[in-house]
Amino acid sequence: MNQEELIGMSQKERDRLQVLQEAKKKRITQKQAGEQMGVTERWVRKLLARMRKEGDGAVVHRLRGRESNRKIAKEVREKAVALVKREYVDFGPTLAREYLGEGHGIEVSRETLRQWMMGAQLWKPRRARVERVHTWRPRRAQCGELVQWDTSEHDWLEGRGEQFYLIAMIDDASSRAKARFVRHDSTEENLRLLGTYLKRWGRPGAFYTDKASLFRTARAPQPEEQLEGQRPRTQIGRALEELGIEWIPAHSPQAKGRVERFFGTAQDRLVKGLRKAGASTLEEAQQYLEKVYLPLWNRRFVVAAANPTDAHRPLGREHHLAAILSWVESRVVAPDYTVRFQGRSYQIARASIRPGMRGGRVRVEKRLDASVAVRFRQHYLAVTVCEPSSPGRQPVQPARRSRKPASEAPPHRWMKGFDLQQSKPIWTILRNEQGGQPGNETAVLR
Repeated sequence: MNQEELIGMSQKERDRLQVLQEAKKKRITQKQAGEQMGVTERWVRKLLARMRKEGDGAVVHRLRGRESNRKIAKEVREKAVALVKREYVDFGPTLAREYLGEGHGIEVSRETLRQWMMGAQLWKPRRARVERVHTWRPRRAQCGELVQWDTSEHDWLEGRGEQFYLIAMIDDASSRAKARFVRHDSTEENLRLLGTYLKRWGRPGAFYTDKASLFRTARAPQPEEQLEGQRPRTQIGRALEELGIEWIPAHSPQAKGRVERFFGTAQDRLVKGLRKAGASTLEEAQQYLEKVYLPLWNRRFVVAAANPTDAHRPLGREHHLAAILSWVESRVVAPDYTVRFQGRSYQIARASIRPGMRGGRVRVEKRLDASVAVRFRQHYLAVTVCEPSSPGRQPVQPARRSRKPASEAPPHRWMKGFDLQQSKPIWTILRNEQGGQPGNETAVLR
């Protein structure tokens, strides 16, 4: 056997050749040779017979250098690479493989497509990450124990339309997600998503969020909060407290890594999906999110919780969602039984007036449907909006008692014969009486 043939062998084939040569020289038995190579004694005899006919090259596998029967046709490879170059040039191998299979019927493995894309210089292999020492927090055991809640600002339409936000809630135990696009990251929009989640799955044990002003406030407590011993709360914090849901603040973005990774995946997969769907408005993006992306996420990336028992709690009769998911403020009832709220006055109906209401405090709720409800203690009141007077009409002033002009009033007895219009300042009179010498009037005054 020459040097070129030796170089063409693998290390395993070289080891086998050495064992077969020992068996050929009768230094070991064929049974011992089979045990060392991990083959049967019959196969050892067959290889020795081949060596007598073909030489040392008999240990080389017969399929070496031949194309595999499972090799994908060249035409399929060229078509796949052309499609990636034309339509999915910025897609990764995993996502491009899914689109090739669903849209074009080309079924290949991720690794095969990655090799094709690397050969066509459409994908660069990533450098191996330096392994860092990091202790991962284990998932919660049950669905509904902990739900991570956050918002991502991104150019989701890649300049094809307006920019908006993605609010998401993801279960810590299973990675099941609920999300919606919104124009503003406001309290109202977050409460809308909270209501959708509660109606779908019930009340979780706790929400895990950042320390944004939507969830935590630094304002001083109001007088009624001081009297009741309550800490200052945001509207979302009040709603969670009324629902019996714990709020846990995260001290760093890495702490809520589950929802951060959800956003990282969405900023790749969701953005490209919206592009392929041709979405250019918030409504179209929301439809794609609900009909395509979230079902795909919950089908592919959701894992089974360690404990199959659901930790969500049902909504009870005491949980009036429309009232809880409102903008709530406390107001004082005026003496005319009106309440002032957000620049408008609301008149309490006569039939709703109760003892202790005038000068007392009521709870005013501006609900998500823009309606306003007023509650005194445990009773909701019938109220109507006090319409302002028309601008062209002047309000009628009440009649006042007429007064005589000052000139017509009789003079005081001390002022009889004294004309105030013709009178001179007293110091002028006194100066003239003292001979016009300035400074003498002081002595006279004394």
